[in-house]
Amino acid sequence: MMKKRRYISFLLLLFLTISAAAQNKSRKQLESDRKRIKKEIKMVNKLLFDAQKKEKSALDDLKNLNQKIDVREQLITTINLEAKSLSNEIAVNEKEVDRLTKKLTTLKEDYAAMIYKSYKSKSQQSKTMFLFSSKNFYQAFKRLKYMNQYASFRKKQGEEVVVLTNQFQQLKDSLLFQKQLKDTLLANEEVEKLKIEEDKKSQQYLISQIKKKEKKYKKELRQKQEEEKKIAERIDKIIKDAIAKSNAKKGVKKSNGFSLTPEAKALAVRFEQNKGKLPWPVDSGLIVRKFGKQPHPIYVGNFINSTGIHIATNKGTNAEAIFNGEVLAIQTQSEGKKSVLLRHGNYISVYNNLENTYVSVGEKVKTGQALGKIFTDRITGKTKLIFVLSKNTTRLNPTSWILKK
Repeated sequence: MMKKRRYISFLLLLFLTISAAAQNKSRKQLESDRKRIKKEIKMVNKLLFDAQKKEKSALDDLKNLNQKIDVREQLITTINLEAKSLSNEIAVNEKEVDRLTKKLTTLKEDYAAMIYKSYKSKSQQSKTMFLFSSKNFYQAFKRLKYMNQYASFRKKQGEEVVVLTNQFQQLKDSLLFQKQLKDTLLANEEVEKLKIEEDKKSQQYLISQIKKKEKKYKKELRQKQEEEKKIAERIDKIIKDAIAKSNAKKGVKKSNGFSLTPEAKALAVRFEQNKGKLPWPVDSGLIVRKFGKQPHPIYVGNFINSTGIHIATNKGTNAEAIFNGEVLAIQTQSEGKKSVLLRHGNYISVYNNLENTYVSVGEKVKTGQALGKIFTDRITGKTKLIFVLSKNTTRLNPTSWILKK
């Protein structure tokens, strides 16, 4: 019971932390997030829902729908935060409009009074008389100086009225734009809420269909997990054998890592220096499964242990090298699908689920070079690359190394 309470407290703290971080973002950042998430929704629809399927799988459809709902919920949250940020800006600008209105009214009244007063004593004769009625030269000089200062002040006040009027108009225009933008955002939020309601109805229907055939789907799930496990074991063996072979050449008896030449060390250093800046292994795509142990999106209590990331992409897309390196191995998996392993010093990048390959073992490759065409499943219509990254035999989270989109 205590563990459960601690877990709930942790989740609540995490939610509050994320919410606070989101609220601290500027409106420009929120606007940028909104545009990015809208692009992601388009990509989800294109890559996960528009693919031509020969057969329908309720399990796949539900997994895709869950991702779509998650992304749409992110969009609604972002729109809501952006609308709140706009409300704050509108409140500040409305106060500024009130302040400028009062200041402009006072300034115009003062200026009108000054013009009227000046008009009453405007004749050149009265100015000349004022100047010549001076008792001495010093007084005449002082009066001339005063007259010039008065004229200059009147000119400045007139200019200030013009500047303030322009500021006032610009602020009113900005306020009108902000209010229209807020109305548009709130209208978009309502549209997204309606869409998510429809998605959730479909979600409930699919859950009911899956429950009817739970045994069948759980069997399919176990088979897929077994296949993934075998592929991971084969790749691990290739890497371990390559390490042993590399070390034997240099007379190193036992080691968990590659014995590196100065050239290979330099390459590994450059690879490390590019952490977080490495290009994606596909031209465009969407991460549909994250790295590491994670709860199954459908079956509560079941977990997936993902050795890498799964990237959905367009049909006909090539897998591309994320960095300069050498082809360590090419593996043929079930259904003739292939895997390419690239070595970057003591780092290994793996490109699984390829239909064919364009490279050969021992070949030197460059960043961005096409390695092979990604396999498109004829049943589901999906094109998906499974991308794995490791340092020697230790698996790494690829999302920490590639550029954030």
